Amino acid sequence: MTQNLSERTIFITGSGGVLGSTYVRRMLEAGAKVVATDLEGARADQLVEAHGDNPDFGFYHMDVGDEEQVTSIFQRVMADGWKPNVVLNNAAITGEMLMGAGKPFPDFADTSVHDFERTMRTNLTGAFMVARQMDRDIVGKWPSALVNVASMYALNGAHHPIYEGMPFKNFSAYGVSKAGIHGLTVWLAGYWAKRDATVNTISPGAVFNGHSEEFQKRVGGLIMQDRMAQPDEIADVMLFLCSPQAGHMTGQMVNVDGGFSAW
Repeated sequence: MTQNLSERTIFITGSGGVLGSTYVRRMLEAGAKVVATDLEGARADQLVEAHGDNPDFGFYHMDVGDEEQVTSIFQRVMADGWKPNVVLNNAAITGEMLMGAGKPFPDFADTSVHDFERTMRTNLTGAFMVARQMDRDIVGKWPSALVNVASMYALNGAHHPIYEGMPFKNFSAYGVSKAGIHGLTVWLAGYWAKRDATVNTISPGAVFNGHSEEFQKRVGGLIMQDRMAQPDEIADVMLFLCSPQAGHMTGQMVNVDGGFSAW
């Protein structure tokens, strides 16, 4: 069923990545107003180039790990006349992003506290700060929904052998932060239950983003459907969670992983 989001204004963090940009495109196509945020850089520029002429699209540079920015951007969004009733905690830093292209990926024993804490700051503390600002500015003022984005590795251990010989590895802080995301969901779901606000988690599986054939084969072997997801397949479920049809769902984790978590 095609979702109609014409009554939704959706605030999304980390909107420039492969999934974030897909969410933005699909939400606009479904009739939503979209307030997108991301760090300064090429990804943000491409997003603005693609949608900047759409009056239903607004963009703000924001680092979710910066407390002052989170507060000020919410205030600017409200002052500019946007009225978000759905918030997506989508921003995250992966091990590949943390290390940077071409840099060696550390083994667990060599993982620095700085890198671990930087990941947690973006992926989990940042999600907390966005949700806290939503509590201050949105929850209780009008019906609202929060969708937190976790991962197939939130509640499932990483399969380390599939990363052998690859230029990247599964980073410990990523899985830890994504498990914490669902902890934030269930805590907030109860806390906001009487304030007309729902909170749910979506846990995407492995999403194709230019991966090698060998890596696709290794990951596919762990998935019932024997393949990685296309970004639009994750967006299909995200649009439902953002829609009025998900109004009686709260405190739930929805796995969109081709059966990975069901083995």
